[in-house]
Amino acid sequence: MPTVESDVAFGLGKLNLSLDEVRSRVSQSLDAVGMLSYSQRPIQTLSGGQKQRVAIAGALAEASKVLLLDELTTFLDEYDQMGVVKAVRNSVTASGEVAALWVTHRLEELRYADGAIYMEDGRTIIQGDVSSISRFIKRKQARYFGHFEL
Repeated sequence: MPTVESDVAFGLGKLNLSLDEVRSRVSQSLDAVGMLSYSQRPIQTLSGGQKQRVAIAGALAEASKVLLLDELTTFLDEYDQMGVVKAVRNSVTASGEVAALWVTHRLEELRYADGAIYMEDGRTIIQGDVSSISRFIKRKQARYFGHFEL
């Protein structure tokens, strides 16, 4: 059974790194997402949120400059959502060299963004700072729910 450590190290095989460098990157990336103590656990024994954090660690270990995060917190309980969000935020903030493109339907996740784009049917409707996008979405929701008598 593959372990957390081997899962994170898998993508590093293409980078022609020394074994010491692989170990260092795996350790640092697992530590960054709060999963270092799980390094020898089989992947199959982890929760959904833990698996998401391991996946983020894999991207961090490869020293990617851009993280593409599509519906990162979908199907996760609140505890795991926060763990995953914190892992991404800490990773992006700590390095200063990593950008994250985050696709989400959760308005509450906007607070972690530097900017946002609201799209409908594949088209950009509005782009700007988080507070502008949040106000736009809240007005849109108010108009929508105003059509219903509760």
